[in-house]
Amino acid sequence: MNAPTPALVARPERLRLVGQRRQILAVMHQRLMIGMLIYGGIVALIVLRLFYLAAFGDHAGRKGGTLDFAPERGDIVDRDGQALARTIDAWTIGIQPKAVIGNKLDLAQKLAVLMPERDSATYLAMLRSDRKFYYLRRRAAPGLVDAINALGEPGLALSREPDRLYPQTALGAHVLGFTDVDGNGSAGVERAFNDRLRDPAQRGQPLTLSISSKIQQALEHELNAAMTEFSAIGAAGIIMDIHTGEILAMTSLPQLNPNAAGKGSPEARFNRATLGVYELGSTFKPFTVAMAMDSGIIKSMGQMYNCPRELHIAGRVINDTHPFGRACSVAEIMTESSNIGTAQIAQQVGATRQKAFLKKMGFLDKVEIELRERGRTLTPGKNWNLIETLTVGYGHGIAVTPLHLASGYAALFNGGIFRPATILKVGPGHKVGPGHRVFSEDTSYKMRALLRLVVTKGTGKNADAPGYRVGGKTGTAEKLLNGRYTSSAVVTTFAGVFPMEEPRYVIVTMLDDPKATATTFGFHTAGWNVAPVVSRTVSRIAPMLGVRPDKKREPNMAEVLPYVHEKGE
Repeated sequence: MNAPTPALVARPERLRLVGQRRQILAVMHQRLMIGMLIYGGIVALIVLRLFYLAAFGDHAGRKGGTLDFAPERGDIVDRDGQALARTIDAWTIGIQPKAVIGNKLDLAQKLAVLMPERDSATYLAMLRSDRKFYYLRRRAAPGLVDAINALGEPGLALSREPDRLYPQTALGAHVLGFTDVDGNGSAGVERAFNDRLRDPAQRGQPLTLSISSKIQQALEHELNAAMTEFSAIGAAGIIMDIHTGEILAMTSLPQLNPNAAGKGSPEARFNRATLGVYELGSTFKPFTVAMAMDSGIIKSMGQMYNCPRELHIAGRVINDTHPFGRACSVAEIMTESSNIGTAQIAQQVGATRQKAFLKKMGFLDKVEIELRERGRTLTPGKNWNLIETLTVGYGHGIAVTPLHLASGYAALFNGGIFRPATILKVGPGHKVGPGHRVFSEDTSYKMRALLRLVVTKGTGKNADAPGYRVGGKTGTAEKLLNGRYTSSAVVTTFAGVFPMEEPRYVIVTMLDDPKATATTFGFHTAGWNVAPVVSRTVSRIAPMLGVRPDKKREPNMAEVLPYVHEKGE
């Protein structure tokens, strides 16, 4: 019998070893899977905990369990693409009192040095509280972040979050508005276009405004200088394209920094240009004359009216600052800003037609613009009697916003068509509406020479900008104090248009309660304080707008000059 071969003898042992190896691998695989499941469970618990803390924790003291970070918003740019508002990634400094491991008194003292808006006692109280989290500083400067990080305290939390930045600071602040802590628009364009700016589908396309940063800067600078010089309590200004209704510049003073809007006073946050309503005085008189021309009452600038030193009518006495004491022409009534002459013209127009014209100009309703801050006109009400018709005719007894006035002048000098003002740049995505007719083209044309006359020979001489053919009207209205009008406090306004032979732009400037100075010889009327603002502003912006200086170009002054005589004649 043959002996078994070595290979046959070793085979059962080899099979046994292979079986053991497979059993060991199976055990290892099982343990590995269990380990991975445990690891995955731990990661899942951590993630769920983070989401819970973000949504329902006391982080930053949020209400309603909302996430902590403000939503991103689209950029806002001016008509030339200059950034006016954008979202940036900002540093935030916070503290978790329960996570502090160092000496709390020592930490409180260090925080008071680095962030002195709170004292050390306040910081210490925060560190000893049961709150999970406090914000210490939002939009923190990099240098402060480095100093806080150098303290080496684990309880101090540094994070990044979206934040709204206005790189031009106060420039156009009342147009732009600002956002709240949750990133929602609270005023101005930020509020009016909040949904558009937050829409992810449109975030890559900036919102383009009609504002020009260069024009805005010039208007703000000149108006702020006048406000300071004459110690006025406020001011407003508007520059508008009369054919499109585009607002090229709009300002309200006192100034507001939208980067720190919460620190601004109520006066600074108030938009005087679109929300404040004022009696704007004699700037209304051109409307009354235009109403009479369109109604067939005035047929010539030489048409005469009796202009005594006092007009006794409807139980009232109407006076003039520059009384004639004789018959005067329509051209003279406008040149010398005669209340007596304008009142008689308003009487001929009558309350019914007067209200109809004002309605077509939007003067009896809230001013038309995309912003939410819109003022409603204060009118005589239902009992629009004779004396109210007369006083409204020369700008008293009715209070409107400066934007109402600018829109009205645009309609008067663009050929007679009213179009709502717009804060958006007119272009492919934003068309100019057809508007509606208020005045005839003939009336619009003839009013050019009349308003130019006011600047060349009348009360608006200080508004003239050599070569740029400014036309317009001054207005000085007494303010109501304790229910009574007083000459000690006034609102002064100039409403103008340029270049007057072919009108393109409206400029309205207003000072609230300017004071007399030695340079104004004790006067505080519009011709002395607000008219010069127009002169300086137009001289600066006209070249930017493509208006060339030309002292030879003028509207047809032959229509008005023959009817203006010296006071003694």
